[in-house]
Amino acid sequence: MKTPNISKEEVLNAFNYRHATKVFDADKKLTEKDINFILKTANLSPSSFGFEPWHFVVVQDIELRELLKPVAWGAPDKLDTASHFILGLSMKAPMTKWDADYIMHMMKDVKQLPKDVIEMYSNFYKAFQETDFNLDTDKKIFDWASKQTYIALGNMMTAAALQGIDSCPIEGFHQEKAETLLKEKFNIDTDKYGLSFMVAFGYRKENPPHPKTRRALEDIVTWK
Repeated sequence: MKTPNISKEEVLNAFNYRHATKVFDADKKLTEKDINFILKTANLSPSSFGFEPWHFVVVQDIELRELLKPVAWGAPDKLDTASHFILGLSMKAPMTKWDADYIMHMMKDVKQLPKDVIEMYSNFYKAFQETDFNLDTDKKIFDWASKQTYIALGNMMTAAALQGIDSCPIEGFHQEKAETLLKEKFNIDTDKYGLSFMVAFGYRKENPPHPKTRRALEDIVTWK
């Protein structure tokens, strides 16, 4: 692999160009290569301990998109117009507790760590959950996994912006009702996965009505 050499100006231009697109141009679609590129940036995203506690469901079926509307008040316009609509799922405690089968699978089969390193890693991870971060409830463990999944979300949206592709992250949904729907109609095991976010990708129908506003850099950064 070669050292990246994207100019700072190009990156900042992409960040300025990106905005939460409310309505997409329904006639413009991402190519298969485009969406696979975006998904690959999620796949390559960092996560705590490298355990990748996420799964992404790409919802292209029109009937399934319609079913999402009543449980996702922030999504109807995007569901109607976005080229691609993705559900960001995060793993729950049965998948991510230190002694879960999935964690052992990641260490043994994916990372292919030697036995002594697996034992060391397991001890570190156990201490992290039980002492360092006090992840003593299923809700805390899911929220921790969601934080990891949001890293992938940010990377997907940034990668899209760098390609001139628009996006909109969505938290406007009723989590309990949405997860009931995912279990009943999407065949998602909601004992293992919970819904962290939705995100739409496509091309804007029109430019945002107002320029991007942000606090001054000196208001958000302290140097010591």
